[in-house]
Amino acid sequence: MNKNIEVEIRSLISQDKYDELISFFKQNSEFLGEDYQETHYFDSDQDLRIQKNNTFSKVWLKKGKIHDDHREEIEIKCKKEDFEKLESLYHALGYKVSIKWFRNRHSFDWNGIVVALDHTKGYGHIIELEILSDEENKEKNLKLLKEKLASLNIPLTPKEQFDVHFKNYKENWQELTQG
Repeated sequence: MNKNIEVEIRSLISQDKYDELISFFKQNSEFLGEDYQETHYFDSDQDLRIQKNNTFSKVWLKKGKIHDDHREEIEIKCKKEDFEKLESLYHALGYKVSIKWFRNRHSFDWNGIVVALDHTKGYGHIIELEILSDEENKEKNLKLLKEKLASLNIPLTPKEQFDVHFKNYKENWQELTQG
C-alpha cells in the first residue's frame, strides 16, 4: 500500500502547555530532534511550498485545502544550500511568495505518531499529530489521532478558528514577524 496521505490534526496551545508537552514527550516518546524552519508559501492554485531547515531544503505540494484532516503530499528534498536556487526558480516561473513562516519545531515519535510542537514567530504555539496513511485507513487513523489528542487533555481547535488565525497571519505576517 502507498502511504502518501498525510493524516494530521493540530491545536493551538499556550506557552505553558507547550513547555509542559515538551517535558512530557521527552519522557514518554522518542525525541526526533529540534529544528528551525523557514517556509515560503507561493501564490499558486495548489498548496506549493519551499522550506529551509537545519539539515536540508525541500519543495513540496500538498493537495487539497489547508487545514484538511488528510491530503496527499508530494515532497522533494534538496541540499540545504539549494534553498536560494529553489526560491529563484519559483520566482522565475512567475510565482510570488504569499506568506513566510519562521518556526522552531520539536519532533517526537509517540508510538508511531509523529508529534510536532511548534513555536511560530508571530503565530503562536501549536501541537500537531500526524500519521502517514494509505487511502483505505485514513479515517481510522484520524480517529486514533483525535483520541490521542484528547488523552493529553487538549481540545481540538476547530478548523474555523484555524482559518481565522491563518487569514490574520497571512494578511499581517510581515509585521508580525518583525523584531
